[in-house]
Parts: sequence; C-alpha cells; structure tokens
Amino acid sequence: MARPRASRTLENAARRFGYRHVAGVDEVGRGCLAGPVVAAAVILKADCYVAGVADSKVVPAPERERLADAIRRAAVCWHVAVVEPAEIDRLNIHRASLEAMRQAIMALVPLPGFVLVDGFKVPGLLMAQRAVTGGDRRCTSVAAASILAKVARDRLMCDLHSRDPRYGFDRHKGYCTPEHLDAVNRHGYSEAHRRSFRPPTLFDRMAD
Repeated sequence: MARPRASRTLENAARRFGYRHVAGVDEVGRGCLAGPVVAAAVILKADCYVAGVADSKVVPAPERERLADAIRRAAVCWHVAVVEPAEIDRLNIHRASLEAMRQAIMALVPLPGFVLVDGFKVPGLLMAQRAVTGGDRRCTSVAAASILAKVARDRLMCDLHSRDPRYGFDRHKGYCTPEHLDAVNRHGYSEAHRRSFRPPTLFDRMAD
C-alpha cells in the first residue's frame, strides 16, 4: 500500500497571504520512557521540492537518513532543539514538547512569519501560527521537520547506547518495548530515564 504523501497546500496558502517564510515544526520522543524529546523546525525553499517526504513514522530508517540530507539542502534554514529527561520531569511531557518546538522555531534565521505546528499551538511565539491535526501527514514542512527530529533523536539514542548498552537504546530508542521493560526490571532506571514516567507493570501488560 502506498504511503500517504504530504503536500504543500497549507504552506502555499500562507505564502499567498504574504508570508514569505513559512516554517513547519514537529517533535518526536513524546511517548518514550527514556531519552530526550526532540523538536525540529524547518523553512523549505518555495521552489525546492523534496520527493518522498512523509510522516517520519511511515518512512524506513535508511530512507529517513537520505531524506534528512535532502531536506537540509532544500531548506532556507532549519534547527533541532532538545529537552532532556530532567527537564521533562520538571515540566511534564506536554509542556516539554511545546518548549522544544518553541526553541526550535525561535532559533531559525531568518525567523518565520508563519508557523505550521503538528497538533498544538506553541505558547510564547512572536509570529502567526496554525495548529494542524495530523500535520506530519498533511504538510510537507511539518513532515520534513518530523524527519529531521527523528533522525536527530535516533542518533542521540545510539550515542546513549554506546555509553550504557544495558538497555538496548540503539534498538528501541527509549520506547516502551518488552526488551526495554525487561532491562529496566533488571537494572532500574538510568540517568537517561524519565522519572515521571511509570512503565507498565507485568499485571498491566497481561491486562492489555
């Protein structure tokens, strides 16, 4: 089955209203037990089309790497922001995700005039924005941001694995897999884990 392809319809509509630089922003790692939440923001050149851009969740890892390179070449500018587990615990994951997206947007040079955000509006922005439900499936710039964020986060999780291989971060990237839960049961939480996240117990898993 062909995967859904994002389009530039919303970006082009914003440009017709006079916004020259339209950014897309998305985050990854929201539902993980370990590792940071990572957001990316990107302004794509209006005349530069990157074939194959789609929601990072439906793009295989080797293709994500190739697309990330193509996206960076096709970008006016881009930025990746990271919020670490301790800050996630302090803020809560929703606020931490919004903060990562805000940081990524505000680091763009030039700043965008309009921002398309996957899911939720970002507090504290100085520019116009639109929250788009399913933005990583619908909007090319948001899908591109999701790919940049996913590639960056996967690399961070592989680096964490190289420093502490007990948990298998290079394979599950901090998500709640049986392998990860078994490692937590054996070794407890590491510095990379989010203390505010309660992993499912054996009873919870049996009830699913």
